[in-house]
Amino acid sequence: MEYLFTFKYQLSATDNDVDDIVERLGDAGCDDSIVGVGQPGRIALEFAREADNARTALLSALAARKRAVPTAKLIEAGPDLVGLTDVAEVTKVSRQHMRKLMIKYATTFPTPIHEGNAAVWHLAPVLGWLCNNTRYELEQSLVDVAETAMKINVAKEARRLGARDLRELRELVA
Repeated sequence: MEYLFTFKYQLSATDNDVDDIVERLGDAGCDDSIVGVGQPGRIALEFAREADNARTALLSALAARKRAVPTAKLIEAGPDLVGLTDVAEVTKVSRQHMRKLMIKYATTFPTPIHEGNAAVWHLAPVLGWLCNNTRYELEQSLVDVAETAMKINVAKEARRLGARDLRELRELVA
């Protein structure tokens, strides 16, 4: 099955020759990605990877990138962090319709990870909620990729904490 996902990276000051990086990515097995270089010091890899499952697809892409550009730091795996407009686009409905669902089912709709001028959610819980609470039929590959991307992003952020802090905070935020 083909899985579609994106990784965004910050390049190191010593390893930022984009042409060389593109060559190394191809040699390392990232030839199924489109490399975006819109912002200096950053690259985005948009993959269309064949694999048995989403986890294998995303983890093999992470490993290939690590071989090619070991100094690059992962910024975000996607699709994961989304606003209502993004969810509406993925599910092919209007933003207004998605907002109505969020308001109508306020007690069961997934809680955003950031609530402000623009609320932000992990995509996977929203897709799961839609599958379980509405008649939307979503591609399982999208649901699986969103779940794996969320786990990668959460693991990346958890690395910032020490083991002691992680244990202590896990109990307090439950």
